[in-house]
Formats: sequence, C-alpha cells, structure tokens
Amino acid sequence: MSRGMAGGTGSNFARFAQRLNRFPQGAPPNERLFQILRMLVDEREAGLLALLPIRPFTVQKAAAAWRLPEPEAKATLDALADRGMLLDFQSRGRTRYVLPPPMAGFFEFSLMRVRGDLDQKALSELLHQYLNVEEDFARALFAGGATQLGRAFVDERLLPEAGELEVLDHERASEVVRSAKAIGIGACYCRHKASHLGTNCDAPMDICMTFGSTADSLARHGVARRVDAAECLDLLEQAREGGLVQFGENVRRQVSFICNCCGCCCEAMVAARRFAFMKPVHPSNYLPELREEACNGCGKCVNACPVEALSLVSAHDPRRHAGKRARLQADRCLGCGVCVKACARCAIRLRPRARRPITPSTTAHRTVVMAIERGKLGELLVDGQSGYGHRAVAAVLGAVLKLPPIKQALASEQMKSRYLDRLLGGH
Repeated sequence: MSRGMAGGTGSNFARFAQRLNRFPQGAPPNERLFQILRMLVDEREAGLLALLPIRPFTVQKAAAAWRLPEPEAKATLDALADRGMLLDFQSRGRTRYVLPPPMAGFFEFSLMRVRGDLDQKALSELLHQYLNVEEDFARALFAGGATQLGRAFVDERLLPEAGELEVLDHERASEVVRSAKAIGIGACYCRHKASHLGTNCDAPMDICMTFGSTADSLARHGVARRVDAAECLDLLEQAREGGLVQFGENVRRQVSFICNCCGCCCEAMVAARRFAFMKPVHPSNYLPELREEACNGCGKCVNACPVEALSLVSAHDPRRHAGKRARLQADRCLGCGVCVKACARCAIRLRPRARRPITPSTTAHRTVVMAIERGKLGELLVDGQSGYGHRAVAAVLGAVLKLPPIKQALASEQMKSRYLDRLLGGH
C-alpha cells in the first residue's frame, strides 16, 4: 500500500487511529486525521505503531509485537523517536519507549523545531482545520469528563504576602522548574503553527518548556534544546512580563510541560474561550477580586485576559454617566493573574477560591482518572496483558462504568482515593 492512500477501514492508518483512541486523549478518525498521520509516518510505520501498547514498553516487547529481530525493532523505534513520534527514557536500567497521545504529544512535537524533512506549512494547515475549525477533536478531548489534560498556573509574584503562604508547591511554575531533573526548550507549537498561517503574534517563539523524562528524550533527539533551571526561570519571567499565561500538565508531581500561552495563537486559550462550558482548562486556586471604587474602566484588564473572563459594564455612577467598570465572569476565569499585572491602578488583587481545584498526583493517576470518566479504563488494565485476573478486573470496572451517573461518580471517587495511585505505579 502506498503512503498516499486514503485511510480506509482496513488500512494501517485506520488501525493506527484505532490504537490512538484506546488512550483517554484520542483523536476522532476522519479523512483530515488520516492526512495528518500520512504526513508524519508512512504506511509501514503506521501499521507498526498500531501494534504498540499504551503503557511504556521495551525493545523486546516491540520486537515481539512486530515479529522483527530486536536490532531492526530498535532501529525503527529510534528513528520514530528522532521524529518525535515516540519518547524514550531509562527505567530500571533499561530503555523504555512510549507512544505519546496526539495532544499533548506528537502533534506538538512535529512543530517544536524547524524541520526540512516535513512540509510544516501543509501540516499546520491540516492541524488548524482538524483542531480549530472542526469541533470533533475538541469535543472528544474535553467533553468526556471533568478531569482535563492541563491547568493554569497563577503568577505567584502577584499574590499578597498573606496569601503567598497558601500556594502549594505544585501550584508554582517556578517550583516545577527548580525541581525538574531535566529541562528542554522548544518552539511554541501554537505560534509556530500560526506563523505558517500568517496569524501569529509577536510573543516569544522559543519558549515551550518540557521537563523530566519527556525533556530528556526530546533533547536527546533534537526536538528541544537542553537548558538549566536558571535559563528556564529567565524565560518564565520573560513570559510573565509579556502577559503570557502559564499552562501546564494537570498533575501535582513530575509535571512534563509548561506552555507560555497567548490568547490569540495558543490552543489551550482558544479552547478555553470557544468551549468554556466544557471547562477545558483547570483553573488555578485563585480568583481576581475587583475593587470597584478604584476601577476607572480603562479596559486594560479586559484586553489582557486571554479567555474573555472580564468585560466592561456601566459603572452606574451619577457623576460619570458614560463611566465603565470591569466585571468578572468567575466561571470562565483561569486565575492566572494576567489581569492583575495589566491594571495600573491596583484595582485588582488575587484571593483564594472557595474550593481548591483537585489536581491528580501524577501523569499515571491523571490518565486513569480520565480513562474512568471517558469509559476507557478497561483498555489500560488489559493493555498488553493476558490472564483471567486482568480480564476479571476489566469486567468489574466495565460494570462500574455502566452504573447510573450518581453511583458511577461514587465508585470513581472510591477508586481515585484508594486504588488509582497504585494502579500504574512505576510506569
């Protein structure tokens, strides 16, 4: 079969799409998705990727699944990692690989550097249509459950001293940087994509941050460049001074990425505006508090907000009939603090939310919670496994997922607190 064939039901690209949709962060199959995949891999590679497990695997496991000699399997795995289709990392003295989801994953990695082996303009146009014009992908990613991929970080510099003590370590982007074992910097996927469409802003491009094993793999394969914490903190400061929002992985430990988002180009901010009712971005633990008596209605905070959570309304001031003041729509607010910095009159301050948003502990924990909510937990439990025990657990969990919503929520809460932290431990 040729690389240019349409993705029919029996094609390797259709099987690859099916494999992607075993993961909670899938990609609804249509001809546009097949066009994107055909730009990133060839027919043979699509067939091989379709056979990979969801959880991390070794060369030996891939070779067995592919029925190839181990040296040939390793060469193929490394070639795919060189193009950002796979991540590799050291675990317990062995190299393990993992196929990342499309988002956040190999869609972004394809545009985190300039590549001569790929028509990035054509790819950007396809991604724009698939992600921004059509709605199937966003609805599949955001509407399936309450737990989302990413969350906003508050600009901790803007918190009052009394409130600063309440900021947990996982809520500080600076702490994520300082505690990371490896840091990689790549091009902002969103602004790079927008540059090929002629719609990019002038915000910094070389500012997409990855951490830990993800950064180590991307840097090793030239997708990102390795930097130290000091340089990364300088970039974080540059982003904050430029009014960008820090959007990172929705976990408490071992955060794998932080994006520095503008309101015009960045996928997360566009989604937060376009699909606000789905809550596609988890907010920080803070909300802006507006001091009406100090607000002169200049609108700087309104213009700065990337998700349109602020607007200007009548001040109802008999002394200024045309006077305006800012008004907050709290359920849209990310709690990033960009508006606080934009206000020259110190009319906005940050205060804690009434309820602190719940953040999953690790990537594995978040993945399983998302799988529960999206009806895909059985895929994780039987992934590459065999035996009655795994099938039995999958059957039990499948039954839980068929319960009425209220009972399902109760069961999910019990599993989240007692079981999920251990379920994928070490992977």
